[in-house]
Amino acid sequence: MDRLSSTALLPETFQGARDDMTEQIGLLWQQIKAPVIVPVLRLAVFLCLTMSVMLVVEKVYMAIVIVLVKLFRPRPEKRYRWEPMRDDLEVGNSAYPMVLVQIPMYNEKEVYQLSIGAACGLSWPSDRIIIQVLDDSTDPVIKDLVELECQRWASKGINIKYEIRDNRNGYKAGALKEGMKHSYVKECDYVAIFDADFQPEPDFLWRTIPFLLHNPDIGLVQARWKFVNADECLMTRMQEMSLDYHFTVEQEVGSSTYAFFGFNGTAGVWRISALNEAGGWKDRTTVEDMDLAVRASLKGWKFVFLGDLKVKNELPSTLKAYRYQQHRWSCGPANLFRKMVMEIARNKKVTLWKKIHVIYNFFLVRKIVAHIVTFVFYCLVIPATVLVPEVEIPKWGAVYIPSIITLLNAVGTPRSLHLLVFWILFENVMSFHRTKATFIGLLEAGRVNEWVVTEKLGDALKTKVSNGKVSRKPRIRIGERLHLLELAVGAYLFFCGCYDVALGKNHYFIYLFLQAIAFFIVGFGYVGTFVPHT
Repeated sequence: MDRLSSTALLPETFQGARDDMTEQIGLLWQQIKAPVIVPVLRLAVFLCLTMSVMLVVEKVYMAIVIVLVKLFRPRPEKRYRWEPMRDDLEVGNSAYPMVLVQIPMYNEKEVYQLSIGAACGLSWPSDRIIIQVLDDSTDPVIKDLVELECQRWASKGINIKYEIRDNRNGYKAGALKEGMKHSYVKECDYVAIFDADFQPEPDFLWRTIPFLLHNPDIGLVQARWKFVNADECLMTRMQEMSLDYHFTVEQEVGSSTYAFFGFNGTAGVWRISALNEAGGWKDRTTVEDMDLAVRASLKGWKFVFLGDLKVKNELPSTLKAYRYQQHRWSCGPANLFRKMVMEIARNKKVTLWKKIHVIYNFFLVRKIVAHIVTFVFYCLVIPATVLVPEVEIPKWGAVYIPSIITLLNAVGTPRSLHLLVFWILFENVMSFHRTKATFIGLLEAGRVNEWVVTEKLGDALKTKVSNGKVSRKPRIRIGERLHLLELAVGAYLFFCGCYDVALGKNHYFIYLFLQAIAFFIVGFGYVGTFVPHT
């Protein structure tokens, strides 16, 4: 009987212990909330609001500039000297400058034929162009395939060089630097660079070279990217929205105001003398293209962006590939900013306003603040104010500024306006990875120089499109492993949403639940669902 009584008391004992623990946690929370949590959260709100203002001012400034450019600014062909190339009967083809075309690649089994074929199809006098394939592949089968492809084009009379190295030091920058050391490069005036998934149109050189030929102060001509798989899935549509804004607004504004913008690493033509004067390719960061552009700009060289010249390429279609790409694109600029900020500030060749533009607008706001404020403010601080109602965020900071930023970002891709909510949720999730990468770059932590080549599908993707599979059947992939940090952030947002509902305030619960779902989707490794063509 005594044993039965003891057994019956066990649940009550556990319940009492649990209630005591809950009460102790509640008391501890109340003790630290007023003196510690509230002041810290208020400081975080102030800093985030400051960064939000910096970001929205930058977005509005660029919006105003791009409207003025579209209305009043002449096209680059009118703004600079530009004349079509013409045959000279007296000197023949020697009237045309010598052009080097570099194609760096690494185990590009799916796309090597596309890129080499497109480069060999460029319209230019055959004795005034050299195609240079820089193959860093580690797979011997792929290396043989690439070499055979080069030999096939060489047999057709194309001046194509197949170059390999003994190591992968410096990754892409190392390959490009090594490629410039060959003796035949000394004959060349300009170098066009295309990544392995890029397919320029035949008239690419006819449209770009005249800018460099007739304007000796121009060092770079950059073309826009055109995405062949933008309709593949929801994730690629989101990427298209972000990158269209980058090209339509950021690159155009930089080209039209200070003749400076970040080289995109591909689909561009450099004046070789400008490249050499800037110090050539350096592998100190994972954004060797931006590094070169900043150094060349500090030497006084001007850049031209051609928004109506588009080069086809491929977007990452798996979450894993996209995460690696975003890590590189976020970590590299932050690390480059750390390395070059004082060099930019001390430079004597460029104006004070251009230095301010590069340091503040280009690096600080767009490459650092934009990533940090998106994650910290919208995924950490705003939810935290639900748990700490003593701290309030003004409506202009929580609603108006984000709305303005979102709408201004959406103008680059009008066809995807109906996907705006998905884009917001997706960008907030990816801002988590970008923020991590930004701090890794600023602090030069362990993964600062991590380089993973973005996976491309090429012909495999084209086959799927032609079979009609891409647009009709959704594909959901489960990741190789759970992403615990994303799941933790999702759980935090979900808890804050439930707490908001329990309090009856209902300020942010819909946003918090939707954002939590987005983090859970990424945390469990789901890539996304295909969307219909529109």
